[in-house]
Amino acid sequence: MKKISLLVLFLSLVGCKKEYTPENKMKEDVTFLADDKLEGRGTGTEGERKAADYIAKRFKDLGIEGKGTDGYFQDFTFTPKTDPHSEAKYTSVNEDGSITGRNVLGFIDNNAPQTVVIGAHYDHLGYGGEGSLDRSEEKAIHNGADDNASGVAVMLNLASKLKETNTNNNYLFMAFSGEEMGLLGSNYFAKNATIPTDSINYMFNMDMVGRLKSDSTLAVYGTGTSPYFKQVISSSNKGFKIIENESGVGPSDHTSFYLVDIPVLHFFTGQHEDYHKPGDDSEKLNFDGMNMISEYIFDIITDLDDNGELAFRKTKNESEETPRFKVGLGVVPDYLYDGEGMRIDGVSEDKPAITAGLKKGDIIVKLGDSTIVDMMSYMRALSVFEAGNTTKVTYKRDGKEATAEIKF
Repeated sequence: MKKISLLVLFLSLVGCKKEYTPENKMKEDVTFLADDKLEGRGTGTEGERKAADYIAKRFKDLGIEGKGTDGYFQDFTFTPKTDPHSEAKYTSVNEDGSITGRNVLGFIDNNAPQTVVIGAHYDHLGYGGEGSLDRSEEKAIHNGADDNASGVAVMLNLASKLKETNTNNNYLFMAFSGEEMGLLGSNYFAKNATIPTDSINYMFNMDMVGRLKSDSTLAVYGTGTSPYFKQVISSSNKGFKIIENESGVGPSDHTSFYLVDIPVLHFFTGQHEDYHKPGDDSEKLNFDGMNMISEYIFDIITDLDDNGELAFRKTKNESEETPRFKVGLGVVPDYLYDGEGMRIDGVSEDKPAITAGLKKGDIIVKLGDSTIVDMMSYMRALSVFEAGNTTKVTYKRDGKEATAEIKF
């Protein structure tokens, strides 16, 4: 009888395998990454190294193995561009003025033929410099809570969720360095991948996903890069107002993967007045919104899990059609606005727009002789002006049209 009781106890213990519970540390992750102690996580700085060590430890604590060239890390050295029209150059040795960035890679191996890449850049602007929109004379730390500690936090949250689910793909989680200096980390990986690039099924990129607005508008770019995407982002949607863009080319790391024929999606909650300024801090983030976005992306991955290898499709490169400008209004466009005209999401100090009295929320419907119906028509209209020109701008505010004079 005693032997039978022991056998029953043994079998019950074997059958009671502890169920894995995904953890949610998004607020903790953002708070660490966007702390002043990391001094803005500039590429190649000590602050960025601390961030890389933190992300690697998070992977390790989740039981996710490293997939870099040195454990969790993939270092790359480059010489920065010397003028706006040149490009940074990768180098195999440290030279005068060179910088070493560090990608951080974690891998879930499900012994599957394909791998899904889930990425977010973790570098930011340090104390400002090139790329900063802050016009104050004093240097200030740019913490980059939304850009892009938010994306890293969602990436780590997805790593936790995918630890023991959706096993028809492997998962490579990547925190990219050098994005702010020209997509350098993702570009380097695409050319020096630590897994065969032909095994990459698709790539999801999260960049600035921490400021979901009250209308739950979420931009999803790259929807035309695979015939599967449009249907699945619609069927998985449980409350977002989705703004779709088909192009696989854009100002973030998904572009590096699209350019080597990998389907991509990029998730983005829009620009704001703190973009590339010292005010982009963690207390301003919508963590409930980040949870919603993480769940949404997880649902999309779940829907795609049984689809096998996704077909890749080239899309129209809108960046090739973008006009060149000699002047600017000094506004931040609302990229999530899908109405007629161009809605202003922010106005810079000492620029033509603020001098003319334009404010956040105004919708520009005419610039000079050109009617503005969307972002592209706004850019085309702006491209014809030069410094010293004067023109009229017509805008809507609270449903009423008004006109102001603009001097460039």
